[in-house]
Amino acid sequence: MNDQHDHGALGDAEYAEFMELAAEEGFDIEDVEGAIEEAGHGPLPVLAVVGRPNVGKSTLVNRIIGRREAVVEDKPGVTRDRVTYEAEWAGRRFKVVDTGGWEQDVLGIDASVAAQAEYAIEAADACVFVVDAKVGATDTDEAVVKLLRRAGKPVVLCANKVDGQSGEADAAALWSLGLGMPHPVSSLHGRGTGDMLDAVLEALPEAPAQTFGGTAVGGPRRIALIGRPNVGKSSLLNKVAKEDRVVVNELAGTTRDPVDELIELGGVTWKFIDTAGIRKRVHLQQGADYYASLRTAAAVEKAEVAVILIDATENISVQDQRIITMAVESGRAVVIAYNKWDDLDEERRYYLEREIETEMQQVSWAPRVNVSALTGRHMEKLVPAIETALAGWETRVPTGRLNAFLGEIVAAHPHPIRGGKQPRILFGTQAGTKPPRFVLFASGFLEHGYRRFVERRLREEFGFEGTPIHLSVRVREKRGANRKK
Repeated sequence: MNDQHDHGALGDAEYAEFMELAAEEGFDIEDVEGAIEEAGHGPLPVLAVVGRPNVGKSTLVNRIIGRREAVVEDKPGVTRDRVTYEAEWAGRRFKVVDTGGWEQDVLGIDASVAAQAEYAIEAADACVFVVDAKVGATDTDEAVVKLLRRAGKPVVLCANKVDGQSGEADAAALWSLGLGMPHPVSSLHGRGTGDMLDAVLEALPEAPAQTFGGTAVGGPRRIALIGRPNVGKSSLLNKVAKEDRVVVNELAGTTRDPVDELIELGGVTWKFIDTAGIRKRVHLQQGADYYASLRTAAAVEKAEVAVILIDATENISVQDQRIITMAVESGRAVVIAYNKWDDLDEERRYYLEREIETEMQQVSWAPRVNVSALTGRHMEKLVPAIETALAGWETRVPTGRLNAFLGEIVAAHPHPIRGGKQPRILFGTQAGTKPPRFVLFASGFLEHGYRRFVERRLREEFGFEGTPIHLSVRVREKRGANRKK
């Protein structure tokens, strides 16, 4: 494990050499250390915001992330695509999973709240449990408390809707839940959120336990099978396992069944986190999209590789695109599997290839396999594709080699001149892997197009097949100028 000052993936000698280079170029040492530390972190810790409907979860999420992004509406049935956001407090970054989007009462509110909370708690390192202090603890709240106890994750209790002194007594009454101190908060006005977030930082691990990769060194690698409903995830898992592992019948009232399957493939044991294993119950039809995205988010957070299944017989849909974006943004290795390949005629194949060129640009670097989950065709190609993606995900380029390469790029393809100035990449380092994270230090702002060009050249030179790449750029401050954060 690294010491307190995280060098990212840099060894001590490499780090010292790099800092010398940064000082020569006139960079603030503290700034450079901060940049490496920030880019060198592993996956961010995950905070789940749970609670029954209309207690102000989405308003709180917006307050935590500092912008209005989570949908806030009193009407049940509001679904939305995105449930995971990135936030920062007191210089620490973490992810927030919002479960505030939907509520269902066909089978009673308790069942739906439980399902929602369970998916989110599954993926989280810590939870904020939001209770309406004005209403007090209800039976539904008590049910969520039981879930939280069973999960054993750290919990911060948020007594929401406390707008002034008079509400403090209401908040104090929530000690009865047995979850420790209730933090009185008004997520609408921001009152008390700072103290609550300080408690959240204490509850969150510095870097989450790497749940993926298995706890033991050499533990089974974790694969999430994701894709929109009915794309063939269960069939694929059953075919891979060579037996019917995933039950496909509808068993009403089962809240969850997230079987992590240990499966041997190509002489190696893999752990498949099956998102299809959590059955889509009849009573969740209306909010199925919302649940699907929450479930996918939970599975992806636990995985190292996302195998994204796409139905080759249908047009690539917006939902496919969202699922891809979710996997890429979460920084997982990616493999794209086009299912039902056996069912394609020549014409559909032609159009599919055109679609892949236009719609799948954002993951043109991901290994692709054409499979048929039903017949088992080309299943043997899945393992090499997963191994390729994992290798790319873990690739690290030594700083010396990276800088020689950056020097060549700058000489052959300088950044376009803007406003009479020509920004240059001065040097860089790869601060982390899983996925590869680079910090480039430049003399001026690098345009988005040029960053994309650098990423493309990095891929051509060093591979990085099957993995997203994170590039962050630090610009040298004018000496003597007030240093801006």
